[in-house]
Amino acid sequence: MLKNNIFERLTTLLDTHNARYRVMEHETGGRSEEIAKIRGTHLGQGAKALVCHVKGNGHRQYVLAVLPADQQADLAILAKQIGGTRASLASPKEVSELTHCVFGAIPPFSFHPDLKLVADPLLFERYDELAFNAGSLERSIILKTEDYLRITVPELVVFRKTVD
Repeated sequence: MLKNNIFERLTTLLDTHNARYRVMEHETGGRSEEIAKIRGTHLGQGAKALVCHVKGNGHRQYVLAVLPADQQADLAILAKQIGGTRASLASPKEVSELTHCVFGAIPPFSFHPDLKLVADPLLFERYDELAFNAGSLERSIILKTEDYLRITVPELVVFRKTVD
């Protein structure tokens, strides 16, 4: 059986596509704010990846929904945009099966055929680089935003909460 190492899969993918990135080893951070300070990046540069389960209207789909770490996801909007009626965060077991990662360590890349990648467009509008945990809570990758968009080609879906 092949050893599944998300970090190796990520760096191989990035190298194959001539991506501009750097790897950072660091202590485990808790919240997004903490890890941004540890990385020396802005909170909004963080690419927060949420594994969601969208259902309804005969629709059942796992979605890796990526948005800036300084934003909150509106799962009702996400469900509607994907074609379902409701969405929820996946269970820890589902997250592990679909990403081979624990909560907080999920990179904004899908390596599973049943996990659809979507990203909020704001992720690409503010910063030249994105930062994310690379399959581990102690290792991050800081990647040129345009390279992430070029390599992953996510479906662009606005699903962040807006303040009225």
